[in-house]
Amino acid sequence: MLGLGSIGIIIYVFTVFDVINSRFHKDKDKVTWLIIVIILPGLGTLLWFLIGRGRAVL
Repeated sequence: MLGLGSIGIIIYVFTVFDVINSRFHKDKDKVTWLIIVIILPGLGTLLWFLIGRGRAVL
């Protein structure tokens, strides 16, 4: 059985890959989001899904 910690790690890894695979207008934006997600794992993941994903170029 997966514990809550394992689910959190899976979501975190998915977030990092999602940031890496997203396209932005500027490469600096991608690096900024990666730093936010890596340094602040819980808050960075939440911010990515609330704010950052909408700013990525589809």
